[in-house]
Amino acid sequence: MDILQYPDPRLRAPNAPIVEFTPELAKISAAMFEAMYRTDGVGLAGPQVGINLKLLVFNPGGDSASSETEVVLCNPKIVSRSRETESGEEGCLSFPEINAQVVRPITSIVEAQDIEGNGITLELEGWASRIFQHEYDHLDGILFIDRMSSPDKTRIRPILNELIAEFRVDLAGTSRN
Repeated sequence: MDILQYPDPRLRAPNAPIVEFTPELAKISAAMFEAMYRTDGVGLAGPQVGINLKLLVFNPGGDSASSETEVVLCNPKIVSRSRETESGEEGCLSFPEINAQVVRPITSIVEAQDIEGNGITLELEGWASRIFQHEYDHLDGILFIDRMSSPDKTRIRPILNELIAEFRVDLAGTSRN
């Protein structure tokens, strides 16, 4: 399973709710964790691997050895967020080598379904809440560059331009085959 790079249009595409909780969904989730760990990530959303479903996985520990902290959420929705926010450095597996400060609420309460379709509620705070909110944004086609400050957007513009140029070259090569 490969992680899509910006500006792949699937990163901004609409994502469908999960309606069937099959063994295939568990396999997809496991493959997402594998891809996430392979690239030193802590979270990954379906659209980032070309699966436009409301599915995300995360592990605040960022290590397969801490599998007890792995979370798989299907059809998540934010019930509430704290008014209190904090700025924290974020990166994204779909934007290699880009990090920037992003302001997010410190806590969030989430309702979702687990991998078997059972309803769950999570109260997340700090790092876990930040990871969840980042991945949740992906399900709405929002990328972390959309939440950066103007100076950070200006700073990373050359890297984004390189990613766009690489994507066009790859696309042109694919269309010739």
